[in-house]
Amino acid sequence: MLFVIESLGGGGTEKVLATLLKHINRDVFEVTLCPIVDTGKYVEEVRPYVDYKPVLPDPQSLSVLERLWYNIKYKLIYKWLPMSCVYRLWVPKNHDVEIAFCEGFATKLLARSCNNSAKRIAWVHCDLKTLPWPLQLGVFKDVTEEIYAYSQYDTIVNVSKQSEYSFVEKYGLKEKVRTIYNPIDVVDIIEKSNAHKELNTLQDGSEDLRKLRMVSVGRLTSAKGYDILLQVVSRLRNDGYNFTLSILGEGEQRSELESYIKEHNLQDRVELLGFHRNPYPYIARSDLFVCSSRSEGYSLVIAEALVLGKPVISTYCSGPNELLGEGNFGMLVPNDEQGEGLYQGLRTVLDNSQKLAQYQQAATARSSDFSLSSTMQKIEEVFVPR
Repeated sequence: MLFVIESLGGGGTEKVLATLLKHINRDVFEVTLCPIVDTGKYVEEVRPYVDYKPVLPDPQSLSVLERLWYNIKYKLIYKWLPMSCVYRLWVPKNHDVEIAFCEGFATKLLARSCNNSAKRIAWVHCDLKTLPWPLQLGVFKDVTEEIYAYSQYDTIVNVSKQSEYSFVEKYGLKEKVRTIYNPIDVVDIIEKSNAHKELNTLQDGSEDLRKLRMVSVGRLTSAKGYDILLQVVSRLRNDGYNFTLSILGEGEQRSELESYIKEHNLQDRVELLGFHRNPYPYIARSDLFVCSSRSEGYSLVIAEALVLGKPVISTYCSGPNELLGEGNFGMLVPNDEQGEGLYQGLRTVLDNSQKLAQYQQAATARSSDFSLSSTMQKIEEVFVPR
């Protein structure tokens, strides 16, 4: 099998891929992984499990002349050459199954595969109706081109039912589409949550037992809604509520979020802790997990918070809705740009400790539903060649 992805950066999609590759049956499946660029937080984690064949090297380690060739090759791949030429020149050949493990460029590339005997699978990790980022970034020139790319695949895997419904509504191709939830390694999550007992964080900065310790994990991008969350936090602080918020993740909005924190004097309430390969100790030490996303596919980190028995509050979007059982296993609030739904939801939790305990019990009940072996069985069934 061949997996293609742009890089192994520190996002949920790459983390899902790492879990999948570590647990796939290697007696049955021989895996080649082809990242377009040899970068990311999960490179060393996945190397032992695959034949690792990146197209471009890590640019950080290149000399001046090597960087020049890197830039030319990068433009050949992303701008100048048709995808069929990119495939023929640089994508590993002769596989029984080819998997584009992320929407966008990888999907566009493998749609032009010349390996007509291979089964082709596309993985979709977000709701492309509410977050059409491949079109917004110009990966596809229009929806027609994107539909054509997906039509070249035998199977299109979505990570939630709602994103499947959105996909079919936008692109059609209903006969090719199915939903498989992301694999969750429960044992690994629980083991890692016990690491780093002493965390240098605002969570540990006070003995005030009334302080609610909130945590969120995700890329610092518009889709995650942290700009809205900080506005909500500022309102709650002004209302006199006692809490801290720790956000783990990196992204292009860091400077914008840092500026907001400074301008509104939130330094004693909010901390941006950057990317952590192991975020589980921070989640385990928290009282509440917060998801402020404008759009989500599955929300792997909500599932991980539930595994750790943490109460969850989330804006209403596809993946969280299913994970939280439409509000049975956590609090779902309206998803609005003003953050009013999130503000009212957090006020409810801050005002009512019994409500928090109720959602903690619900999270513990939900955690028993995550079975790695069951999910991997469904994934491996999709990988059976033509």
